[in-house]
Amino acid sequence: MEAFENSYKLFSLPYLFRDRDHYYQVMQGDIGRKILDSTKSKGYFGLTFYDGGARSFYGNKPVLKPDDLKGMKVRVQPSPGAVEMIKVMGGNPTPLDYGELYTALQQGVVDMAENSVMALTTMRHGEVAKSFSLDEHTMVPDVVLMSNAAFDKLSQENQAVILKAAKESMSYMKDLWSEEEKQEFAKLDKMGVKVYQVDKAPFIEKVQPMYANFAKDNPALAPMLADIQAAK
Repeated sequence: MEAFENSYKLFSLPYLFRDRDHYYQVMQGDIGRKILDSTKSKGYFGLTFYDGGARSFYGNKPVLKPDDLKGMKVRVQPSPGAVEMIKVMGGNPTPLDYGELYTALQQGVVDMAENSVMALTTMRHGEVAKSFSLDEHTMVPDVVLMSNAAFDKLSQENQAVILKAAKESMSYMKDLWSEEEKQEFAKLDKMGVKVYQVDKAPFIEKVQPMYANFAKDNPALAPMLADIQAAK
């Protein structure tokens, strides 16, 4: 979405959200609604956000401080934010097709990757990566979209029903995702994957230059960024 609307670039900033509670506070509030509505001039808008999980580092060694990434080849998505994050940590960002990642980890083509717990279980990356470090550097939501034209064809009554259902479905999805994550983390233990809790503070400090660059390149988004950071 960030290719079509600048507001979505905010989600590429690492450690934008302090934790899941902060994430939902923003997504379910006025800021989230502003982001969902930001594409209306392009002919479509977001009905709601769904939890897409928190991305964390995994490989065959824990990542407990930024220096643990120094010199490491880390598979990232081909997005500027992901690449820059690994660079400021001292690692070597390695864009790679997701379908090739299992073999790349197995053969040492890359040392690490970053994704949600689902990557280790459903994609079986936990078979070749035995450390999962929960730094939760990004939380990028899925977005349910609807065209303006389709929405405008509906009666006001039906429009209200759609918006109400979308809002309620986000809360329902939150509960489903939470339960699914619990089940997936239980699978990690059976796979022999060790889960590490991470002090985020040194990581947050390390990526501050990214925030300075973001504010410089996207001055119109600075107020929204400040509102997200201030949300309690």
